Amino acid sequence: MFKALKGDKVLWGILALLAIFSFLPVFSASTNLVYVIGKGTPWGYLLKHLIILVIGFILMISIHRIPFRYFKGISILMLPVVMLLLIYTASQGTVIDGANASRWIRIPIVGLSFQTSTLASVVLMVYSATYLSKIGNEMPTFKSSLLRFWFPVFIIVLLVFPSNLSTASLLFIMVFILSFIAGYPIRYLINIIGIGFVSILLFFLLINIFPGIFSNRVDTWINRIENFTSGESADGNYQVARAKTAIVTGKIFGLGAGKSRMKNFLPQSSSDFIYAIIVEEYGLLGGIGLIVIYILLLFRIVVISHKTLDIFGKLTVIGLGVPVILQAFTNIGVALQVLPVTGQNLPMISSGGTSAWMTCISMGIILSISAGRKVEKGENHSDENNPLSILSETY
Repeated sequence: MFKALKGDKVLWGILALLAIFSFLPVFSASTNLVYVIGKGTPWGYLLKHLIILVIGFILMISIHRIPFRYFKGISILMLPVVMLLLIYTASQGTVIDGANASRWIRIPIVGLSFQTSTLASVVLMVYSATYLSKIGNEMPTFKSSLLRFWFPVFIIVLLVFPSNLSTASLLFIMVFILSFIAGYPIRYLINIIGIGFVSILLFFLLINIFPGIFSNRVDTWINRIENFTSGESADGNYQVARAKTAIVTGKIFGLGAGKSRMKNFLPQSSSDFIYAIIVEEYGLLGGIGLIVIYILLLFRIVVISHKTLDIFGKLTVIGLGVPVILQAFTNIGVALQVLPVTGQNLPMISSGGTSAWMTCISMGIILSISAGRKVEKGENHSDENNPLSILSETY
């Protein structure tokens, strides 16, 4: 079985360790949903989490066996698809307490919800790496790059922005970082910053002039920032206050697995605030240990990127790997009240299907790159006549 797993073995080990550990806090925190909300059973939530991870690892194993050059063509084909999915998602107009909650689409056949912005993030990162990898051969003009590269980037970011500020911001920052690493001209990047600033300004201007023009979460963003800066235990800070109580209660060694008390008071104890439950049950040592694992994951991503000679592979590893780490530390920062509440899950730990599956897909692509990073030396050119390779080259 281990011979069938290609790519970086250390990365496989870290991902397996995170997945195995996740069952304990998810099983513990699910009692909140059972006994407070009155939905399902703890074993039912544990089984659901198991199914999600099994599907995720099947996706990871399947994807990591695909030659990484094929993802260039796949990203080009998927880009208009995710745009249409984002438009469809936004058109649902789901509103909760006056705020835009149009982040998911319902899959009627299986009865599941799918968060389209996470799929868009993966596709956009690979597409960005595909375009930017060609800069070394021919430096694009600002006009040509604006149409073929930045226009799709702005479309996707603007479609995600009204309902998910943190994801949209992370997307734009990562594309900007990839562009800088790839050698995209600094003067062009300054122009892009100006265009982005004007776009955000126009967005807030439209909201102020025409409040009902489309649903958004501006009021939610403002409340979260005000609650974060005030530092008071107001209603808006209820979750953060309970999370801090859980962390303080854990002390050094924690209360023990399954013995969390605050899980019954934290509405998002199995997802957004699961780190607080982990510290309460496993103490300061458990919390630091989990941070160390994510740092090791970042280290392996850097190592894989450094050892990959192909510029597309390097950029893809950074574009898909770094956001996972940023998402993890954002989740931890929210629980520690270092950052405002954002709604980001803890990768490979929190319950939730879409986020876990997209993380597994991202890691599958990175493992594919780590397995095929020697291809560019000339050992294998069997994909030269492949339609996906031809599409990426002609594009």
